[in-house]
Amino acid sequence: MGTLVKAAQAFLFCFISFLSPSSNFGQSDDLALKSQRAKEFMADGKFAEAVPLYRELNQAVPNNPGLLLNLGMALHMAGDEHNSIPQLEAAVKLDPKLAPAWLFLGAARLQLGRTPAAVEALRVVLGLQPDHRGALEMLAGALLSLDRAAEAADQYRKLADLDPESSPAWYGLGRSYESLSLRAFDELQKTAPESVYWLALVGEARLREQQFSSAFYLYRHAVEKMPTMRSLHAAVAEIYRQTGHPDWANVEEEKERQLPQPDCRTQTLECEFQAGQYSGLVVSAQRANTPESYYWRSRAYNELALQAFTRLGRLPPSREQHELKAHIYSGQKRYAEAADEWRAARKFSPGDPQIQKQLAISLKFSQDYGRALPLFQDLLRRRPGSAELSYLVGDTLLDLQRAEEAIPLLKRAVDRDPKLLAAHKSLARADLAAGKAAEAIPHLKVALATDEDGSLHYQLARAYQTNGQPGLAEQVLADYQKIQGSAAAAREVSKREVEITPP
Repeated sequence: MGTLVKAAQAFLFCFISFLSPSSNFGQSDDLALKSQRAKEFMADGKFAEAVPLYRELNQAVPNNPGLLLNLGMALHMAGDEHNSIPQLEAAVKLDPKLAPAWLFLGAARLQLGRTPAAVEALRVVLGLQPDHRGALEMLAGALLSLDRAAEAADQYRKLADLDPESSPAWYGLGRSYESLSLRAFDELQKTAPESVYWLALVGEARLREQQFSSAFYLYRHAVEKMPTMRSLHAAVAEIYRQTGHPDWANVEEEKERQLPQPDCRTQTLECEFQAGQYSGLVVSAQRANTPESYYWRSRAYNELALQAFTRLGRLPPSREQHELKAHIYSGQKRYAEAADEWRAARKFSPGDPQIQKQLAISLKFSQDYGRALPLFQDLLRRRPGSAELSYLVGDTLLDLQRAEEAIPLLKRAVDRDPKLLAAHKSLARADLAAGKAAEAIPHLKVALATDEDGSLHYQLARAYQTNGQPGLAEQVLADYQKIQGSAAAAREVSKREVEITPP
């Protein structure tokens, strides 16, 4: 909402219609006074108080695009998106070149989740005012939310060119490039899973997350498949150094140095990468949809993202900097530190519900349930129809061993979204904790698809036994034992695979 408020303030006084005396209005002075009072309310942030005045002005002077804009803007700023949209649509119908009306129409549609329609409105704004920074930022964010990352990156680049000190521009650009990197990886996974290129990219991701044992296994497997592939030995060397084996790292670094340099007359993608020509590499790689091109495309986008985030880090403290750090800590499962970063981000945008939600989730994951609960409850009060928030409040109550309080919320969650498997799982736990085995059974059956360690099968077997269905309990218990046996075998294999061994 911060960007929208700034945009509103920028246009607030520029498009208010001036009423001149007319024989048709015996109270023209009164209308002018109402217009002035409404203007003052808007300037003071008293948007709800301005709404009835603008309604009266629109009744007195119908079909005036400026007054319709003002009414729609006041409704939008007061949080009444549903009623603001018809006013703004009427304004742009009367005056298609009224850029502020298109801007607030786009903002209102975004607030209501009508993102494709919002994109259309924001594109009109930029057609009228190509350098409008607020519209660029909103359009880029909308495109990214629609998974149109390449288009989003174009808009964020324009914003960064207009304002090199814009934290939202560099943060959004980095996120767009991350999304494009992930998309290239997904294509690689579809076309060549378990290939050396796939192993190298997954290993790189695990190394960034400091999952050294897993990264080591993946890189060593990649080296076995293609010993001459550059960067693999260097990556293994980095793992050795990070885990306290500098002598082993020296061996791998020497192997890397002994590899021949690429022939840049033929291996253009690798050469472009080594030269730091990441944007050019992306263009070149799009000419061929091969495992190798997807690999280099993913790495190039990742480097472009890193450049954008590095640029962000050089700017003054901002919400975006703290968001980025929070996501990094969450990826490393350092949830208490992530929560600290979300708190810092919240200081820049105190009323932002997404920041509050992420803070609450980080607190929940760090087992600070007492602090997470009121944050979730506040969000649910603001969005009582949300299945996800009903689940999060209910699940946190369950974490606090308040099962009876959790059950109604979790029931509401599964009623509103029957496909929310986490809510079914949590509701089953709550029912079992409250001694309601019969009620738990259908939710356990739905949630079985998420059972990786056999715990849900065990709970279902116990529920059947308690409910007087020993035959079904025995069948499910047999499945549980199979899962446990397979899981134990997999853990043993994994333990052997991820052990960091000498070169």
